[in-house]
Amino acid sequence: MGRIIAVANQKGGVGKTTTAINLAASLAEYQKNVLIIDMDPQGNTTSGFGVDKNELEHSLYDLITDNCTIQECILENVLFDTLSLIGSNVNLSGAEIELIDVERKEFILKDALDEIKDQYDFIVIDCPPSLSMLTVNALSAADTVLVPIQCEYYALEGLTQLLHTINLVKSRLNPDLEMEGVVFTMYDARTNLSIEVVESVKSSLNRTIYKTIIPRNLQERVYKTIIPRNVRLAEAPSHGLPINLYDARSTGAEAYHQLAEEVINRE
Repeated sequence: MGRIIAVANQKGGVGKTTTAINLAASLAEYQKNVLIIDMDPQGNTTSGFGVDKNELEHSLYDLITDNCTIQECILENVLFDTLSLIGSNVNLSGAEIELIDVERKEFILKDALDEIKDQYDFIVIDCPPSLSMLTVNALSAADTVLVPIQCEYYALEGLTQLLHTINLVKSRLNPDLEMEGVVFTMYDARTNLSIEVVESVKSSLNRTIYKTIIPRNLQERVYKTIIPRNVRLAEAPSHGLPINLYDARSTGAEAYHQLAEEVINRE
């Protein structure tokens, strides 16, 4: 049965989409069968794999609005033989309005994934940078939530609200939802600031989840891998490639390989 990981953080600019793209690509390079789902109307994950988001025959929008089956909107063999994609584009931004009167609207993605999740080792969902119905759909379908946190002093901004949302979803919609963990991104080893932020966030995590039903050992769920600031990592999306295909010898590629290893070993 596929392990469904939602990559989420309501704060934008933290490396969420970069993490979703490169984690999925690194898992595929380890010969894992991977499905990545782009739930962001901006469609950056879709274009990040070199797919023209405006030329999709069937997108996530069509699935959410019941205009196609999940099999019809899966693109197979995307850059890797073992990687598939459900793409997205700006049409998805109108989906929430269309879902207002739909029954079980929080479970549309879950119900669809139940049909095909056994075909994959991992299903990675790139959530939008907001706490919307799309994000609720992702969290209702997911087994775990992976939270990228930027190495800066506002790192915990929004994390409390995100954990509160995860808590609500766990108590009302998806009792099996757990924290996959926290991964630090945009780390600059040349500055004391990044080092201080990592230590500060680690020490603050237990206080952040106080009075929630999320397991209190969240501090133990901080990944050892830290994603560095890396020029090649920033360039890769403009070429429609994950970092392991754009520059396999870069520090960014090495970091995401290490993150993929950690994710695999947590099975």
